Amino acid sequence: MASEPIPRRKLYQEVQDRLLARIRSGEIPAGEQLPSERELMDEYSVGRPAVREALQALSRSGIVTIHHGERARVAVPTAESLVAQITSGAQHLLRSDPAAIEHLKEVRVFLEAGMARLAARHSDPASVRELRQCLDAQQRKTGDPQAFVGADMGFHAQIAAMSGNPIFPVILSAMLKWLGEYYQSLVRAPGAESLTLAEHNRIVDAIEGHDEAGAEQAMREHLTRANTLYQSLVRN
Repeated sequence: MASEPIPRRKLYQEVQDRLLARIRSGEIPAGEQLPSERELMDEYSVGRPAVREALQALSRSGIVTIHHGERARVAVPTAESLVAQITSGAQHLLRSDPAAIEHLKEVRVFLEAGMARLAARHSDPASVRELRQCLDAQQRKTGDPQAFVGADMGFHAQIAAMSGNPIFPVILSAMLKWLGEYYQSLVRAPGAESLTLAEHNRIVDAIEGHDEAGAEQAMREHLTRANTLYQSLVRN
């Protein structure tokens, strides 16, 4: 059996790999600047194009940041920056593959039901008060679909924050932005606003009462109902 030919690598890929190894080893820690282009050229015996292509590749991966007139710097990773890296790709996927929307909605139900359970576990009077303020704000936006959607996102974001896991609010915020068009369709459905508010109130009551199972179930029923309503709107 003939073996596959070994692909030839470009110079910039070698430079990229060597820089990545230095970053992963901690030789160049997060927040620190990389050597200058001239230093890298001398160190690796390559030209400026190879160095610049390597730095651009690392920048696209979110590993380094590049600002005009400054040396590249190792990025300080955050949940926000990691999610931002996939946002454009995720939005493209959702627009080009209708099935991906349904998959993402399933993910949302799974995650938010769990977030509601955690919120009930960790809730205290102050956080519940903030959640009720979010619900009151949404009530005041009835009749204004765009503002109502914004208040709805705020309500769900507060529950994510109450979960106690700082990554959940970031993931939820990204998912809600990706599902923006789906959100608008739901709010315009007859009776959707009043039903949403009633369901949100049940979720708040369960969270306030530290009813973990009840909060999880109320959130699951709320989001499942919304998904079913969306399907009926698409078919009509």
